Amino acid sequence: MKVLTRTLLAAVALSFAAAPMAQAQQHYGNDRKPGYSSSWDKHGARRHHDWRKGERYSDWKRRPPVRDYHRHGLRKPGRGQQWVKVDDSYLLMSVATGLILGIAAAR
Repeated sequence: MKVLTRTLLAAVALSFAAAPMAQAQQHYGNDRKPGYSSSWDKHGARRHHDWRKGERYSDWKRRPPVRDYHRHGLRKPGRGQQWVKVDDSYLLMSVATGLILGIAAAR
């Protein structure tokens, strides 16, 4: 009876130790926040993202604002808006909400 009890306790202890490892392994490589988009695929090839008005882009604050918008053929952003360059596009962002208000192709 003691052997059965020890075996059972060892199995329970092992399951508690193995569960976090299995969960960590399951999410390996997915350490980005939701809404993050990368312009590179797993093989290093550049990929294109089709931006849409009204879509939320949560990582836009990491990009520097486009201050010389006239030079790039962009209209002056309104109050609470700013242009950011993402890959081959300029996105007009709402500073308050992170929603895309306008899109222009980069030249």
